[in-house]
Amino acid sequence: MTKEDIIERLKTIVKPFVNNQEAFENLTEDTDFITDLQINSANLVDIVLDVEDAFGIDIDNLAMEKMISIKATIEIIEAKLAEK
Repeated sequence: MTKEDIIERLKTIVKPFVNNQEAFENLTEDTDFITDLQINSANLVDIVLDVEDAFGIDIDNLAMEKMISIKATIEIIEAKLAEK
């Protein structure tokens, strides 16, 4: 799975929780979930659960705490997929 594939899946997952549509439309690897997309911390948990389902992976608490940006999330997904 390419990085672009992961980003496209992430966009689908985060879209319902985004409060800054302009930032979402200009989403890059440097986009931050809380600062840029204005997603609240409770919704981040929902996103993590959706990521687990979409990619068939398990994300532990340590990895979850690092999932604050698109880039960090991609790195965690790639690492978990590589473990499979």
